[in-house]
Amino acid sequence: MTYSGGEVVLANVQFPDLLGIKKRPAVILFEEMGNIVVAGITSNLRMKGIPLTTKEGAIKDSIIKTNYIFTLGQELIEKKLFSLTKQKKLVLYDEIETKISKLKDSI
Repeated sequence: MTYSGGEVVLANVQFPDLLGIKKRPAVILFEEMGNIVVAGITSNLRMKGIPLTTKEGAIKDSIIKTNYIFTLGQELIEKKLFSLTKQKKLVLYDEIETKISKLKDSI
């Protein structure tokens, strides 16, 4: 199965501390050569990131964490949940582009 940018999926995510794997939502940023790059989603509304509401398809109001980007293998994705609107995808990619531009400027 192929995935497109902006699709929100349910995936088995290994946390950075390597102590466990849990089912978590994530938004696909892009797929290339079998590697699926995603941004994590949290229902902790105190986190920084891009708001995602129940009106947009989320089960609970959530945050797309643009500081939590990682790669998944296709076998870790359980199912597609919904797709972001074009406008929300633009906000997401603009936020990531801004973060990368700041890194480039510091070189």
